[in-house]
Order: sequence, then C-alpha cells, then structure tokens
Amino acid sequence: MGNNNNLAQAYNERGEAVSPILPTEVKNFLVDIDGTVCDDIPNEEPERMATCLPYPDALKMCNKWYDEGHVITFFTSRTEEHREVTEEWLQKHNFKYHGILFGKPRGGNYHWIDNHIVKATRFKGKFTDLVVKTKDIEVFDH
Repeated sequence: MGNNNNLAQAYNERGEAVSPILPTEVKNFLVDIDGTVCDDIPNEEPERMATCLPYPDALKMCNKWYDEGHVITFFTSRTEEHREVTEEWLQKHNFKYHGILFGKPRGGNYHWIDNHIVKATRFKGKFTDLVVKTKDIEVFDH
C-alpha cells in the first residue's frame, strides 16, 4: 500500500520542527477490523479470519474515504502471526488501504492521548457518512 505524500512540515512557536501534519481536509482513519468491518473473530480462532465476509457498508465507506484522498489504516488486535491471513482477506474483498497496525490492546475501553487532534467514532452496526454531533468527552483539566 502507498505512503501518504500529503504531509506538510510543521513547526512549534520556537521555530523547531515537529511531526508533519496532514491538510485539514484529509482525515487519518484508524479502522478496527473484527466487529467493525467484519464479524468479531477472536485471535484464538484464526481459521475463521479467512472465511468471514465483510460488512458491505464498511467496505463501501472505507473505499469511498480512500478514493476521496483520506488515509485508511487498519488498527487491529490481531497479532503479527495473523498478518498474512488478514492481508489476503482484505485483498480478496477489495479493501483499499494504506497500512495495517497489529497488536492493538484487547478489551476495549480505549482512551487515546495524543498531541494531535483525535476524533473517535464508536461503531455500532452500520457505516454511514459521518455527521457532526456534540457529545460530552473526558479532557485534561487545565
């Protein structure tokens, strides 16, 4: 899969280089696999990973976002030993993506802390276009 060439150099208030950034119109989608783009398959049953079917709306939306120029990276609790079956499955079902990160901690209840803007969307059964809604979130007390 290709690398993203849209990154622009960024600098802090002292003029020092910091991590490069994407243009504001490009989203960096981190998409789970099990239970999000296909049925939830535990690592202990890898034989099911090759035969499950993708959720059609997930395939459609991920490929739409890719075609719109967004970055698609799968972030999965599957381990490196599942890389081959996972990549073959994604290719077989024509998912377009830029990369895969294995070894996401299992168990849910994620709380992501980052120096970049993070927006989280909990998958609850259907991929659709994203809409803007206001929700309460936990933040650092300044």
